[in-house]
Amino acid sequence: MAAPTIAAYGSAEQKTWLKRIYTLETIVCQLFSEPGAGSDLAAVATKAVLDGDTYRVTGQKVWTSGAHNADLAILIARTDPSVPKHRGMSYFLLDMHAPGVETRGLRQITGEAEFNEVFLTDVPVPASMRLGAPGEGWKIANTTLNNERVAIGGGAPREGGMLGVVTEAWRKQPEVRDTLLHDELMRLWVESEAARMLGERTAQQVAAGQPGPEGSGAKLSFARNAQQLSALDVRMRGIDGLRHDSYEMRRPAHYSMTGRTPVYRYLRAKGNSIEGGTSEIIRNIIAERVLGLPGEHRTDKDLPFKDLPR
Repeated sequence: MAAPTIAAYGSAEQKTWLKRIYTLETIVCQLFSEPGAGSDLAAVATKAVLDGDTYRVTGQKVWTSGAHNADLAILIARTDPSVPKHRGMSYFLLDMHAPGVETRGLRQITGEAEFNEVFLTDVPVPASMRLGAPGEGWKIANTTLNNERVAIGGGAPREGGMLGVVTEAWRKQPEVRDTLLHDELMRLWVESEAARMLGERTAQQVAAGQPGPEGSGAKLSFARNAQQLSALDVRMRGIDGLRHDSYEMRRPAHYSMTGRTPVYRYLRAKGNSIEGGTSEIIRNIIAERVLGLPGEHRTDKDLPFKDLPR
């Protein structure tokens, strides 16, 4: 998600990060959401104040996957509170080892803490680490978000991902088969196959250039299918489907949507409709930017950010 944005908007110096990201020498996390700016991402209050050739960044970010393992962050912060909220943000690359960066784990329903909250206190960010011009943060962030939704909803191979786990369980447990479960599995197989083909088309759009809002449909389908398939998986396994290996607090270096126990997969899938944009916001994006339906009435769209009630 970071690399396509850097490739599209980064300077020649910034693009030197691309090789290190590709080879995993540098791990990147995403500092976008805040306690008061999740679904309304343009409401970010983390501020970046220019002091000579260095910005000083102060604020709080939340739901940051892998921040405890990250070396670099992509960050949106407010650089001009005197203009409407969509126009006063800028986009930065931030050193996660810089002074003033504090990361705390957020324990999830699975027991793991792959997400984090990140506190930024007067963190120095060289002006050379800003992508694009001041105030272009919203435009650049949308490039990241579109790539994120394609990455999440890009689709597994046929009978891969969560569908592969469930179909394997079905074949190995003939004693659980009945007409209702069979009908539900076939319905979800068809929906997963449609989502896979949608992901293929979206991948072709990415190969041809930057992905558009159409990728939101793939992300929405992925979240719904993963939740329904993981629920079916638990039901098929009976009492064994309720066994979980551990709720102990963990700080994983990585995680797998299809790993561990059926209960883990069921609980972890609950986050699929939140991460990368809630399903409600995704539906708004599809309605307005793909289908061309009238947008919601927004009373704060043209007000300076500093004048908004918070």
